[in-house]
Amino acid sequence: GFIFRAYHALPPLSNSKGVPTNAVLGFTNMLLRSLREHAPTHVALVLDASRRSFRTELDPAYKAQRPEPPDDLRPQFPLVREVARALDVPILEAEGFEADDIIATLAAHARGHGWEVVIVTGDKDFAQLVDGQVRLFDPMAEAKGQGGWTGPAEVEKKMGVPPERVVEYQALLGDKVDNVPGIPGVGEVTAAALVRHFGSVEAMLARAEEIPQAVKRGGEKLRDKLLAHADRLRLHRRRLPGLDW
Repeated sequence: GFIFRAYHALPPLSNSKGVPTNAVLGFTNMLLRSLREHAPTHVALVLDASRRSFRTELDPAYKAQRPEPPDDLRPQFPLVREVARALDVPILEAEGFEADDIIATLAAHARGHGWEVVIVTGDKDFAQLVDGQVRLFDPMAEAKGQGGWTGPAEVEKKMGVPPERVVEYQALLGDKVDNVPGIPGVGEVTAAALVRHFGSVEAMLARAEEIPQAVKRGGEKLRDKLLAHADRLRLHRRRLPGLDW
């Protein structure tokens, strides 16, 4: 994700041989700054091995709308790997899984050993992993004066639900970036209200008669929509973030 963000943040650049380098430069600066300022005891760079994963097996439409990387970005991916190797940063990737899954597994493993974990990311899906030991850090947001750090309080303030309920919230809301359609009539406020009332998608479907009590208006129509899209909700719950380890 940061490679793409660096690519779009910097103007076109190239080395003496004409090889594009803007994404490599932006990513390298971010990585060096994070290592220098935060001095982690352990660090890893996690990448997607390919565009296919178990989620695309569940639903071929998952992320299907995303275009291929621009021609001047493609040759920069191997260079990013070279930078990581030069800095002695391990690179992890696995066929059939997204980088998100590996990061979540590492975070859960480290948390189980009592470590303090920092996930360097700008991806909201990782909010579900946040707790007293796991925080998110976005160096690009910090550079813009937007704080950069996300803990449990920031998750609940932004989404209206605690981190452990983010999976349920996202299942209701969907994710346009990943081509996961939401439920018609369910926006951020409604999704948060439903999660606060029921706790989970399955509990909501099992007690659908309570849906009108959970929202301020239009509860009966919303109940009908949610029941009509029960299969979609369950599919979302399985594939959408997939990080509730």
